[in-house]
Amino acid sequence: MNADACPGSWCEIRLDRLSRNLDLALGLVPRGRRFCAVLKADAYGHGIPQVVPLIRAHGVTCIGITSNAEAHAVRAAGFDGMLIRVRAATPSEIEAARPARIEEQVASVDVADTLCALREAGHPVRAHLALNAMGMSRDGVEIATEEGRETARAILGRLGRDIVGICTHFPSNSPENLRQSDALFREQVRWVLDTGRLRREDILVHAGSSLTLVSGEGVETDMYRCAAILYGILKPELGFRSTMALKARVVSITEYPAGATVGYDRSCRLDADRRLACLSIGYANGFRRDMAEGAAVMIDDRPAPVMGKVSMNTVVVDVTDHDAVRVGDVATVFGGVEDTRSSLDRTEQQFRTILADLYSDWGLRNQRVFRGSRSRPLIDGS
Repeated sequence: MNADACPGSWCEIRLDRLSRNLDLALGLVPRGRRFCAVLKADAYGHGIPQVVPLIRAHGVTCIGITSNAEAHAVRAAGFDGMLIRVRAATPSEIEAARPARIEEQVASVDVADTLCALREAGHPVRAHLALNAMGMSRDGVEIATEEGRETARAILGRLGRDIVGICTHFPSNSPENLRQSDALFREQVRWVLDTGRLRREDILVHAGSSLTLVSGEGVETDMYRCAAILYGILKPELGFRSTMALKARVVSITEYPAGATVGYDRSCRLDADRRLACLSIGYANGFRRDMAEGAAVMIDDRPAPVMGKVSMNTVVVDVTDHDAVRVGDVATVFGGVEDTRSSLDRTEQQFRTILADLYSDWGLRNQRVFRGSRSRPLIDGS
Protein backbone atom coordinates (compact mmCIF):
# COMPACT_ATOMS: atom_id res chain seq x y z
CA MET A 1 0.00 0.00 0.00
CA ASN A 2 1.04 3.61 -0.55
CA ALA A 3 2.04 5.84 2.32
CA ASP A 4 -0.90 7.32 4.22
CA ALA A 5 -0.52 10.96 5.21
CA CYS A 6 -2.78 10.34 8.22
CA PRO A 7 -2.48 6.67 9.22
CA GLY A 8 -4.78 5.18 11.84
CA SER A 9 -1.92 3.32 13.48
CA TRP A 10 1.80 3.68 12.95
CA CYS A 11 5.23 2.77 14.27
CA GLU A 12 7.64 5.53 15.14
CA ILE A 13 11.19 4.33 14.49
CA ARG A 14 13.92 6.23 16.36
CA LEU A 15 17.02 5.96 14.20
CA ASP A 16 19.03 8.10 16.60
CA ARG A 17 18.40 5.59 19.38
CA LEU A 18 19.29 2.71 17.10
CA SER A 19 22.57 4.40 16.28
CA ARG A 20 23.29 4.94 19.97
CA ASN A 21 22.40 1.33 20.79
CA LEU A 22 24.79 0.18 18.09
CA ASP A 23 27.55 2.31 19.63
CA LEU A 24 26.92 0.74 23.03
CA ALA A 25 26.78 -2.78 21.62
CA LEU A 26 30.06 -2.41 19.75
CA GLY A 27 31.62 -1.19 22.99
CA LEU A 28 30.75 -4.53 24.61
CA VAL A 29 32.46 -6.64 21.94
CA PRO A 30 35.79 -8.00 23.29
CA ARG A 31 38.92 -6.82 21.54
CA GLY A 32 39.72 -8.90 18.49
CA ARG A 33 36.16 -10.17 18.00
CA ARG A 34 33.75 -9.22 15.21
CA PHE A 35 30.13 -8.08 15.25
CA CYS A 36 27.40 -9.23 12.88
CA ALA A 37 24.28 -7.07 12.75
CA VAL A 38 21.32 -9.40 12.20
CA LEU A 39 18.60 -7.72 10.12
CA LYS A 40 16.15 -10.60 9.72
CA ALA A 41 12.41 -9.88 9.65
CA ASP A 42 13.14 -6.57 7.86
CA ALA A 43 15.44 -5.52 10.70
CA TYR A 44 12.94 -6.62 13.36
CA GLY A 45 10.30 -4.54 11.62
CA HIS A 46 12.42 -1.38 11.54
CA GLY A 47 13.10 -1.36 7.78
CA ILE A 48 16.30 -2.62 6.16
CA PRO A 49 16.70 0.41 3.81
CA GLN A 50 16.78 2.78 6.79
CA VAL A 51 18.88 0.61 9.12
CA VAL A 52 21.66 -0.41 6.69
CA PRO A 53 23.10 3.14 6.38
CA LEU A 54 23.55 3.20 10.17
CA ILE A 55 25.28 -0.18 10.07
CA ARG A 56 27.63 1.06 7.37
CA ALA A 57 28.33 4.32 9.20
CA HIS A 58 29.48 2.37 12.26
CA GLY A 59 31.92 0.30 10.23
CA VAL A 60 30.14 -3.04 10.74
CA THR A 61 31.35 -5.41 8.04
CA CYS A 62 28.94 -8.34 8.44
CA ILE A 63 25.15 -8.50 8.22
CA GLY A 64 22.98 -11.54 8.89
CA ILE A 65 19.71 -12.22 7.07
CA THR A 66 17.34 -15.14 6.55
CA SER A 67 15.43 -14.58 3.29
CA ASN A 68 16.53 -13.73 -0.23
CA ALA A 69 14.31 -10.64 -0.15
CA GLU A 70 16.21 -9.38 2.89
CA ALA A 71 19.53 -10.09 1.18
CA HIS A 72 18.56 -8.13 -1.92
CA ALA A 73 17.30 -5.25 0.25
CA VAL A 74 20.63 -5.12 2.10
CA ARG A 75 22.57 -5.00 -1.16
CA ALA A 76 20.19 -2.40 -2.61
CA ALA A 77 20.87 -0.24 0.45
CA GLY A 78 24.56 -0.13 -0.48
CA PHE A 79 26.10 -2.77 1.78
CA ASP A 80 28.97 -4.55 0.05
CA GLY A 81 30.40 -6.51 2.98
CA MET A 82 29.98 -10.02 4.29
CA LEU A 83 26.37 -11.22 4.09
CA ILE A 84 25.53 -14.48 5.85
CA ARG A 85 22.29 -16.41 6.02
CA VAL A 86 21.50 -17.35 9.62
CA ARG A 87 19.30 -20.32 8.82
CA ALA A 88 19.25 -23.28 6.46
CA ALA A 89 18.07 -22.69 2.89
CA THR A 90 16.69 -24.89 0.16
CA PRO A 91 18.82 -25.60 -2.93
CA SER A 92 16.52 -23.50 -5.12
CA GLU A 93 16.68 -20.63 -2.61
CA ILE A 94 20.47 -20.80 -2.64
CA GLU A 95 20.62 -20.76 -6.43
CA ALA A 96 18.23 -17.81 -6.65
CA ALA A 97 20.30 -15.84 -4.13
CA ARG A 98 23.52 -16.01 -6.13
CA PRO A 99 23.45 -12.33 -7.24
CA ALA A 100 23.28 -11.23 -3.59
CA ARG A 101 26.54 -13.07 -2.76
CA ILE A 102 25.29 -14.79 0.38
CA GLU A 103 27.53 -16.98 2.50
CA GLU A 104 25.32 -19.99 3.20
CA GLN A 105 25.01 -22.37 6.12
CA VAL A 106 25.54 -26.01 5.22
CA ALA A 107 24.53 -29.02 7.32
CA SER A 108 23.38 -31.51 4.68
CA VAL A 109 24.88 -33.29 1.71
CA ASP A 110 22.14 -31.87 -0.55
CA VAL A 111 23.16 -28.30 0.25
CA ALA A 112 26.84 -29.22 -0.14
CA ASP A 113 26.07 -30.63 -3.60
CA THR A 114 24.20 -27.45 -4.54
CA LEU A 115 27.19 -25.34 -3.52
CA CYS A 116 29.56 -27.66 -5.40
CA ALA A 117 27.47 -27.22 -8.55
CA LEU A 118 27.66 -23.44 -8.19
CA ARG A 119 31.41 -23.64 -7.74
CA GLU A 120 31.78 -25.83 -10.83
CA ALA A 121 29.74 -23.27 -12.76
CA GLY A 122 32.33 -20.65 -11.85
CA HIS A 123 30.55 -18.95 -8.95
CA PRO A 124 32.45 -18.23 -5.73
CA VAL A 125 31.32 -20.31 -2.75
CA ARG A 126 31.82 -19.46 0.91
CA ALA A 127 30.08 -21.85 3.28
CA HIS A 128 29.63 -22.07 7.04
CA LEU A 129 29.30 -25.54 8.52
CA ALA A 130 26.41 -25.37 11.01
CA LEU A 131 26.77 -27.59 14.09
CA ASN A 132 23.91 -28.43 16.41
CA ALA A 133 26.19 -29.11 19.42
CA MET A 134 23.26 -30.68 21.30
CA GLY A 135 21.53 -27.32 21.10
CA MET A 136 18.61 -25.94 19.07
CA SER A 137 18.02 -29.09 16.96
CA ARG A 138 16.70 -27.16 14.00
CA ASP A 139 19.25 -26.90 11.16
CA GLY A 140 22.69 -27.93 12.39
CA VAL A 141 24.41 -31.28 11.87
CA GLU A 142 24.76 -33.24 15.13
CA ILE A 143 28.23 -34.74 15.16
CA ALA A 144 27.67 -36.32 18.57
CA THR A 145 26.21 -39.21 16.52
CA GLU A 146 28.03 -41.42 14.00
CA GLU A 147 25.43 -40.54 11.37
CA GLY A 148 26.10 -36.86 11.97
CA ARG A 149 29.84 -37.38 11.73
CA GLU A 150 29.39 -39.20 8.43
CA THR A 151 27.37 -36.26 7.11
CA ALA A 152 30.02 -33.81 8.28
CA ARG A 153 32.78 -35.85 6.62
CA ALA A 154 30.82 -35.88 3.36
CA ILE A 155 30.30 -32.12 3.50
CA LEU A 156 33.97 -31.48 4.27
CA GLY A 157 35.02 -33.82 1.49
CA ARG A 158 32.85 -32.02 -1.06
CA LEU A 159 33.51 -28.41 -0.05
CA GLY A 160 37.01 -28.52 1.44
CA ARG A 161 38.50 -25.03 1.50
CA ASP A 162 35.15 -23.49 0.58
CA ILE A 163 34.27 -23.98 4.25
CA VAL A 164 35.14 -20.56 5.68
CA GLY A 165 33.13 -20.73 8.91
CA ILE A 166 31.87 -23.04 11.62
CA CYS A 167 28.80 -21.88 13.53
CA THR A 168 26.16 -22.81 16.08
CA HIS A 169 23.39 -21.12 18.02
CA PHE A 170 23.33 -21.50 21.80
CA PRO A 171 19.85 -22.50 23.05
CA SER A 172 20.25 -20.92 26.48
CA ASN A 173 22.35 -18.08 27.84
CA SER A 174 22.09 -18.88 31.54
CA PRO A 175 25.69 -18.98 32.83
CA GLU A 176 25.95 -22.69 33.58
CA ASN A 177 24.15 -23.77 30.41
CA LEU A 178 26.16 -21.37 28.29
CA ARG A 179 29.44 -22.69 29.69
CA GLN A 180 28.39 -26.27 28.91
CA SER A 181 27.28 -25.39 25.38
CA ASP A 182 30.46 -23.46 24.70
CA ALA A 183 32.66 -26.31 25.92
CA LEU A 184 30.89 -28.81 23.66
CA PHE A 185 31.03 -26.44 20.69
CA ARG A 186 34.77 -25.96 21.18
CA GLU A 187 35.26 -29.72 21.22
CA GLN A 188 33.22 -30.17 18.05
CA VAL A 189 35.05 -27.33 16.29
CA ARG A 190 38.35 -29.10 16.99
CA TRP A 191 36.94 -32.30 15.51
CA VAL A 192 35.83 -30.49 12.34
CA LEU A 193 39.19 -28.75 11.94
CA ASP A 194 41.10 -32.01 12.36
CA THR A 195 38.76 -34.06 10.17
CA GLY A 196 38.62 -31.49 7.39
CA ARG A 197 42.32 -30.60 7.70
CA LEU A 198 41.31 -26.97 8.02
CA ARG A 199 43.54 -24.31 9.51
CA ARG A 200 42.00 -22.53 12.48
CA GLU A 201 43.25 -19.15 11.28
CA ASP A 202 41.31 -19.59 8.03
CA ILE A 203 38.00 -20.34 9.73
CA LEU A 204 35.53 -17.91 11.29
CA VAL A 205 34.12 -19.67 14.35
CA HIS A 206 30.94 -17.91 15.40
CA ALA A 207 28.22 -18.50 17.97
CA GLY A 208 26.11 -16.48 20.30
CA SER A 209 23.54 -13.73 20.12
CA SER A 210 22.85 -10.46 21.90
CA LEU A 211 22.16 -12.42 25.09
CA THR A 212 25.54 -14.11 24.80
CA LEU A 213 27.25 -10.75 24.35
CA VAL A 214 25.76 -9.36 27.58
CA SER A 215 26.11 -12.62 29.54
CA GLY A 216 29.57 -11.89 30.89
CA GLU A 217 30.70 -15.38 29.89
CA GLY A 218 33.91 -15.76 27.87
CA VAL A 219 32.67 -18.00 25.06
CA GLU A 220 34.88 -19.02 22.15
CA THR A 221 33.49 -17.06 19.24
CA ASP A 222 35.23 -14.96 16.65
CA MET A 223 32.00 -13.05 16.02
CA TYR A 224 28.77 -12.26 17.84
CA ARG A 225 25.58 -12.29 15.74
CA CYS A 226 23.31 -9.71 17.35
CA ALA A 227 19.90 -8.21 16.75
CA ALA A 228 17.85 -7.66 19.92
CA ILE A 229 20.42 -5.41 21.54
CA LEU A 230 20.29 -3.01 18.57
CA TYR A 231 16.61 -2.34 19.13
CA GLY A 232 16.73 -1.68 22.86
CA ILE A 233 15.15 -4.98 23.91
CA LEU A 234 17.98 -5.77 26.35
CA LYS A 235 19.80 -4.07 29.19
CA PRO A 236 18.12 -0.68 29.65
CA GLU A 237 20.29 -0.36 32.76
CA LEU A 238 23.30 -0.05 30.42
CA GLY A 239 21.68 2.77 28.45
CA PHE A 240 20.04 0.79 25.63
CA ARG A 241 16.72 2.37 24.65
CA SER A 242 13.75 1.02 22.74
CA THR A 243 13.73 2.08 19.10
CA MET A 244 10.07 1.58 18.22
CA ALA A 245 6.80 3.05 19.48
CA LEU A 246 3.36 1.87 18.40
CA LYS A 247 0.66 4.53 18.26
CA ALA A 248 -2.95 5.06 17.14
CA ARG A 249 -5.62 7.75 17.36
CA VAL A 250 -8.82 8.26 19.28
CA VAL A 251 -11.56 8.13 16.62
CA SER A 252 -14.65 8.43 18.82
CA ILE A 253 -15.64 9.13 22.44
CA THR A 254 -19.08 8.10 23.68
CA GLU A 255 -20.92 7.81 27.01
CA TYR A 256 -22.42 4.36 27.75
CA PRO A 257 -24.70 3.37 30.66
CA ALA A 258 -24.14 0.76 33.34
CA GLY A 259 -25.13 -2.66 32.03
CA ALA A 260 -24.00 -1.97 28.46
CA THR A 261 -21.67 -4.56 26.98
CA VAL A 262 -18.43 -3.96 25.11
CA GLY A 263 -17.15 -5.80 22.06
CA TYR A 264 -17.81 -9.21 20.58
CA ASP A 265 -19.54 -11.90 22.65
CA ARG A 266 -20.50 -9.29 25.28
CA SER A 267 -17.19 -10.17 26.92
CA CYS A 268 -17.27 -7.04 29.10
CA ARG A 269 -20.26 -5.55 30.94
CA LEU A 270 -20.03 -2.04 32.37
CA ASP A 271 -20.55 -1.89 36.14
CA ALA A 272 -21.21 1.86 36.00
CA ASP A 273 -21.75 4.65 33.47
CA ARG A 274 -18.56 4.92 31.45
CA ARG A 275 -16.96 7.20 28.89
CA LEU A 276 -15.34 4.97 26.27
CA ALA A 277 -12.96 5.82 23.46
CA CYS A 278 -12.51 3.83 20.26
CA LEU A 279 -8.94 3.63 18.90
CA SER A 280 -7.89 3.09 15.28
CA ILE A 281 -5.91 -0.08 15.90
CA GLY A 282 -6.74 -3.76 16.27
CA TYR A 283 -5.43 -7.26 15.80
CA ALA A 284 -4.80 -6.62 12.09
CA ASN A 285 -2.30 -4.00 13.27
CA GLY A 286 -0.63 -6.28 15.82
CA PHE A 287 -2.74 -5.40 18.89
CA ARG A 288 -3.27 -9.03 19.84
CA ARG A 289 -6.58 -10.52 20.88
CA ASP A 290 -4.98 -12.79 23.49
CA MET A 291 -3.68 -9.91 25.58
CA ALA A 292 -3.53 -10.31 29.34
CA GLU A 293 -6.19 -9.00 31.70
CA GLY A 294 -5.48 -5.46 32.82
CA ALA A 295 -4.02 -4.32 29.49
CA ALA A 296 -3.96 -0.56 28.90
CA VAL A 297 -2.71 2.10 26.51
CA MET A 298 -1.36 5.53 27.39
CA ILE A 299 -3.23 8.73 26.50
CA ASP A 300 -1.73 12.01 27.71
CA ASP A 301 0.72 9.95 29.81
CA ARG A 302 -2.15 8.29 31.72
CA PRO A 303 -3.26 4.66 31.40
CA ALA A 304 -6.58 3.91 29.68
CA PRO A 305 -7.70 0.31 30.36
CA VAL A 306 -8.68 -1.85 27.38
CA MET A 307 -12.33 -2.95 27.49
CA GLY A 308 -13.80 -6.05 25.83
CA LYS A 309 -12.36 -8.07 22.99
CA VAL A 310 -10.06 -6.52 20.43
CA SER A 311 -11.58 -6.13 16.94
CA MET A 312 -9.73 -6.31 13.64
CA ASN A 313 -9.04 -2.57 13.41
CA THR A 314 -10.43 -1.11 16.64
CA VAL A 315 -9.83 -1.24 20.37
CA VAL A 316 -12.09 0.25 23.06
CA VAL A 317 -10.57 1.87 26.15
CA ASP A 318 -12.03 3.47 29.26
CA VAL A 319 -11.40 7.23 29.43
CA THR A 320 -14.00 8.02 32.12
CA ASP A 321 -11.37 9.74 34.25
CA HIS A 322 -9.62 11.41 31.29
CA ASP A 323 -11.58 14.63 30.98
CA ALA A 324 -9.18 16.20 28.51
CA VAL A 325 -9.19 13.38 25.92
CA ARG A 326 -10.50 14.44 22.51
CA VAL A 327 -11.05 12.78 19.13
CA GLY A 328 -7.77 12.83 17.22
CA ASP A 329 -5.59 12.46 20.32
CA VAL A 330 -2.72 9.98 20.15
CA ALA A 331 -2.88 6.73 22.11
CA THR A 332 0.47 5.01 22.75
CA VAL A 333 0.42 1.23 22.85
CA PHE A 334 4.16 0.97 23.44
CA GLY A 335 6.89 3.57 23.86
CA GLY A 336 6.88 7.11 25.08
CA VAL A 337 7.98 6.29 28.62
CA GLU A 338 11.39 5.83 30.16
CA ASP A 339 12.80 2.42 29.35
CA THR A 340 13.23 0.24 32.39
CA ARG A 341 13.31 -3.52 32.71
CA SER A 342 9.92 -3.37 34.40
CA SER A 343 8.35 -1.31 31.59
CA LEU A 344 9.65 -3.72 28.94
CA ASP A 345 8.51 -6.72 30.99
CA ARG A 346 5.08 -5.14 31.41
CA THR A 347 4.61 -4.94 27.64
CA GLU A 348 5.68 -8.56 27.18
CA GLN A 349 3.28 -9.63 29.91
CA GLN A 350 0.42 -7.58 28.43
CA PHE A 351 0.78 -9.18 24.99
CA ARG A 352 1.94 -12.60 26.24
CA THR A 353 5.02 -12.70 24.03
CA ILE A 354 8.52 -11.25 23.70
CA LEU A 355 9.39 -7.82 22.33
CA ALA A 356 11.26 -9.30 19.37
CA ASP A 357 7.99 -10.88 18.27
CA LEU A 358 6.05 -7.66 18.84
CA TYR A 359 8.56 -5.43 17.01
CA SER A 360 8.67 -7.60 13.90
CA ASP A 361 4.88 -7.89 13.91
CA TRP A 362 4.17 -4.20 14.50
CA GLY A 363 6.77 -2.99 12.01
CA LEU A 364 5.49 -5.22 9.23
CA ARG A 365 1.79 -4.47 9.84
CA ASN A 366 1.84 -0.69 10.32
CA GLN A 367 3.09 2.34 8.47
CA ARG A 368 6.50 3.41 9.75
CA VAL A 369 7.55 6.96 10.52
CA PHE A 370 11.31 7.42 10.93
CA ARG A 371 12.61 10.03 13.32
CA GLY A 372 15.97 11.11 14.64
CA SER A 373 18.17 11.42 11.57
CA ARG A 374 16.47 14.01 9.34
CA SER A 375 15.18 17.54 9.64
CA ARG A 376 11.65 16.19 9.26
CA PRO A 377 10.16 12.73 9.79
CA LEU A 378 10.33 10.28 6.89
CA ILE A 379 7.20 8.25 6.22
CA ASP A 380 7.75 4.69 5.01
CA GLY A 381 7.05 4.51 1.29
CA SER A 382 7.27 8.25 0.70
